[in-house]
Amino acid sequence: MSNDLREEKAKRLLNDPLLKEAFDTLEKSLYDTWCHSSVKEVDVREQTWLSMRLLERVRLHLSSIVETGEMAKKVKEYRI
Repeated sequence: MSNDLREEKAKRLLNDPLLKEAFDTLEKSLYDTWCHSSVKEVDVREQTWLSMRLLERVRLHLSSIVETGEMAKKVKEYRI
């Protein structure tokens, strides 16, 4: 898959209202679980924290694809 195509697909995903809603809903649910866990629920808090980090890594990966594509375009542009 070409870098331009990857960038466009990543942009579409990041701007998709349903995917945004899914990320936001999941993030809120995880945060609520984490905040409302008791001190004794160490495993629940650990698993929830890891899930929150993973969700953020997926977002960052998609953003990175977009940013890398934009940087590559600028490099080509300035070499002219």
